[in-house]
Amino acid sequence: MRKIIVTEFITLDGVIEAPGGDETSHPHGGWQFKYSNQDPETGKYKVDELAAVDALLLGKNTFELFAGYWPGQTGGGFADRINQLPKYVVSRSLQKVEWNNSHILRDVAKDIAALKHTDGGDILVYGSATLVKSLLHHDLVDELRLMVYPVSIGGGLRLFDDNRELKKFVLKHSRAVDNGVLILEYQPIG
Repeated sequence: MRKIIVTEFITLDGVIEAPGGDETSHPHGGWQFKYSNQDPETGKYKVDELAAVDALLLGKNTFELFAGYWPGQTGGGFADRINQLPKYVVSRSLQKVEWNNSHILRDVAKDIAALKHTDGGDILVYGSATLVKSLLHHDLVDELRLMVYPVSIGGGLRLFDDNRELKKFVLKHSRAVDNGVLILEYQPIG
């Protein structure tokens, strides 16, 4: 069975909103870039992460941001790979997708459970907070990778809401990067 691997940039105060800067109007958007430019290890981790999977799974907003940027990019270990991979976007409102090798899924619980049973390798989820929350709720996440940045931005969209839902994880791997970023890889249990 294919694994769903969620990967997130996250602050010390648990915020995943606007790491790149223009995803939302968060006043501290772009917090991740200040650190990623200081150490090539985080960039290499993301390239290696993408190279190790066979597909992407994205929420509508993340898909639209990526589709507005990546099709015009080439080269490197990232641009060519992200454009080539099959991409699955979960949306009830999208009617068509134009980005190369993209497919629309409508129902998180049913369609993604079915996707996990198809042939192929692991599936990577970038960002996509609403989708990830639903995947976690339906116990569809097989691995959670967090790049924890040593910054607090005082609030914003969080990966885990205050919904009192208990989820347990076991730490599979961790490492600290010279720029203060922690890379944590968890597997859900129970």
